[in-house]
Amino acid sequence: MGFVNGTASFVRFSVEGDLPENIWDFIADRVVAFGFRDIDETYEESSIGWVSVLNMFDTEFDYASYAAGNYVTLSMRIDERKVSSAIVKKFVQKEEERVKKEKQIPKIPRSMRVEIKERIHNELMRKALPMPGVFDLCWNLENSTLLFFSTNKKAQALLEDLFKESFGLTLMQQIPYLCGEHLLDEDDAERLATITPESFL
Repeated sequence: MGFVNGTASFVRFSVEGDLPENIWDFIADRVVAFGFRDIDETYEESSIGWVSVLNMFDTEFDYASYAAGNYVTLSMRIDERKVSSAIVKKFVQKEEERVKKEKQIPKIPRSMRVEIKERIHNELMRKALPMPGVFDLCWNLENSTLLFFSTNKKAQALLEDLFKESFGLTLMQQIPYLCGEHLLDEDDAERLATITPESFL
């Protein structure tokens, strides 16, 4: 669940790299350029891109709907077509049986089995409806931090790739140790570096 609706879990990132002087013009161009593209009427297996946090169908971002003070609020939308391996196996076996009866052969050659499996998989993928996934983020431009409202590792990896591709900036996950380095002064940060793990059992 995202930050717009009630409570949420999140992961904190630092944003590494420099933005151009015309920050908002740059962000406006990149957000639209990497906006989500619908695959409902296509046979593509997946699509990923930016949408509004308030409407997963809004990819135009009229009136810079992602801008809120020094913050950028966006959702990363991922649509994927998936077919269960058990369903693929069932229809592959069914087709193999049909072919054996039609050709009156006891066994299907390996090359034909591969062709059947690929054909059945593609046919089932075309019939499958894309399943949407939406993940919210809040990017603080002032202190170069970003909150991503999901603890899903795959979603985090996809976010890092999409963010890099969109803005040319790198996301670095902020574990407690790294957060401490940012919050402490130079002397305390040096002492932090000398800390070693301890067992209290």
